[in-house]
Amino acid sequence: MKSRFALLAAVVAVATGILAAVASAAPPSNTASPTISGTAKAGSTLTANDGAWANSPTSFTYQWQRCASDGRACGDITAGTSKTYVPTTGDVGHALRVVVTAVNADGKTSAVSGPTDPVDSANGPSVTVKPALSGSAVLGGTLRVSNGSWSPTPTSYGRQWQRCDENGASCLNIDGATGQTYGVRLADVNHRLRALVTARTSSGQTTVASAASSIVAPASVGTTTTVVTTTMTGNKAPSLAFLSLRVRGAKTYVRFRVCDDSTGRITIIARDNIYDGTTGLLETGGGLHKDPVIVDDQVPAFYQLHAHQAGQGSVLEIG
Repeated sequence: MKSRFALLAAVVAVATGILAAVASAAPPSNTASPTISGTAKAGSTLTANDGAWANSPTSFTYQWQRCASDGRACGDITAGTSKTYVPTTGDVGHALRVVVTAVNADGKTSAVSGPTDPVDSANGPSVTVKPALSGSAVLGGTLRVSNGSWSPTPTSYGRQWQRCDENGASCLNIDGATGQTYGVRLADVNHRLRALVTARTSSGQTTVASAASSIVAPASVGTTTTVVTTTMTGNKAPSLAFLSLRVRGAKTYVRFRVCDDSTGRITIIARDNIYDGTTGLLETGGGLHKDPVIVDDQVPAFYQLHAHQAGQGSVLEIG
């Protein structure tokens, strides 16, 4: 009997050992992403913090990467394979991140940190008043970023507008948006916007982000106003009426109606708040109503339509 109990105990012990071995036979699993500490400046030391891991890693390896200023399009830095990394002049203007790989007897798993701010020059100018946004964060509105104040006085500035999530995080560069002003577009709705301002001197450059805007709201068509001017007697001015505004993808379509009692040619000019000048020009035969459509690659806050025929004019404002 005793031998049977001994045999049973031995079997249970072996089974328990097998189950324990199976449970531990798993590669590391990341439970909290790695982070980077230090100042993103040429000559300063950055340190990779491993993050948190399950399944008991026994060692870690590191690969630092150089990215675009918003943390995308990253590539390995050949010499960046240690826990610490000292940015060089080649990193200036780029964001950095680190790939941490955790290793145990059963395998390895990699996790990526978030990006740093763009790396500044060792001797770039210092900001004393951060750049700030002004304007309207609404579809069709215009935002402007100030230069801020710096010491010493910069010789030039660069700008990059970014689209962020609703919390003002995860900000990504907007292609081609490098001016001091920015026309708010359809893709920005329900996001926040900010601008990176890079100040340059002969000694180097420093990049600072403005605070994020409020969440971009969609535009709405409010009232329309028509003004009629007459410079010739015996002929009525053309009439203008707003019909519809629709957004399809990156395009805006505004349809309106123009009518005239004459068979002469009507000239219609469309202006908006985004472009300073004529955005569309249409000539149409008179005597019948026409329903022209303006196609725009943004959504302006307002349109002004000017219809002229034989000295008579009408202005319709949509906003």
